[in-house]
Amino acid sequence: MADENLAPPVAFYFSVSIGGNNGEEDSAFQEVSGLTSTIEVESYSEGGENTFVHKLPKAVSHPNLMLKRGIAPIDASLVEWCQDVLDNGFAVAIEPKEVVVKLLDANGDPARSWTLSNAWPVKWEVGAFESTRNELAIETIELAYNTLKRND
Repeated sequence: MADENLAPPVAFYFSVSIGGNNGEEDSAFQEVSGLTSTIEVESYSEGGENTFVHKLPKAVSHPNLMLKRGIAPIDASLVEWCQDVLDNGFAVAIEPKEVVVKLLDANGDPARSWTLSNAWPVKWEVGAFESTRNELAIETIELAYNTLKRND
């Protein structure tokens, strides 16, 4: 009999905490993407060496975290945070938050988790309304962040 812990976790059972592990947990997202770290590379051609180009590491970069879900109520804390940042014309200081994305096992316990530091909303988009489709109205929230750390 195979050990249950050896089976890879499924990608459809996850939660997102805005404000870190002690923040408000939200499992209502349809999709989360952007858990990516990439080292930027600078090419350097050495004089007299024509067979290759040196590739030198620069900084680590991350794309925006994309959160997709059905349109949330106006009083949801994530919506209020997005409105504070995006609708106030910088009259209020941006309050970065820690975001934790957890991939859950069959019992609802975290199988893997990632922490994103200093996240803040950079885009909030409502999907197209189409009279010929029978789907949920979807909002997409993009968060910029500084660092990504896998916790386990």
